[in-house]
Amino acid sequence: MSSTNAPFGLRPAFHPSGLDRAQALANGITSGYSTQILKGQPVAYSASAGVIIPLTTNPASGSSVAWSGAFAGVEWTDTTGRRRVSNYWPASTAFQTGSCIAYFYNDNNIVYEIQADGAMAQTTIGNEYNFTNVTSGSSTTGLSQATLGSATAAGNGTQGQMRVVDLAPYVDNAWGDSYTIVRVVCSHSQLFGSFTAIA
Repeated sequence: MSSTNAPFGLRPAFHPSGLDRAQALANGITSGYSTQILKGQPVAYSASAGVIIPLTTNPASGSSVAWSGAFAGVEWTDTTGRRRVSNYWPASTAFQTGSCIAYFYNDNNIVYEIQADGAMAQTTIGNEYNFTNVTSGSSTTGLSQATLGSATAAGNGTQGQMRVVDLAPYVDNAWGDSYTIVRVVCSHSQLFGSFTAIA
């Protein structure tokens, strides 16, 4: 599997407490929001609306963008009164006021699995990397194809978005494979230090 490029976004692997529950954020997405949000896509709190929005651009070289967690799904009542449940947010969907609940993982102790866009060695444990391909994915399956950027290691004085903590323990996944699947934690969180929201 890790010799095949088949990314799946961020997938919660475990939480030290044993509980990796998603937060249910009432009115967590703005009605009519024009950008799709895929399951497993990194998300952040909006700067002004008190809602979550997806990361939509890869960080510039040598920089990092704070994020809060991974999207897990959404439910809402549409304009005809029908209740809808989806593993992704369909772009430009309108809903009845107060009916939307957005689910996302935002506990910074959650350990995620993510596929790298290149080979990762065991020496990458403890290093920080940024996301790549943050908007990639399918509106058919609703799944993100965001990846860890194998060439985006943060240097001295800079911070990456994810810290590698382990190899995902699959029989077909090994250090040095072409598209290594690793375990990561959030290393540039909106929830620590001064709050940094994105537009």
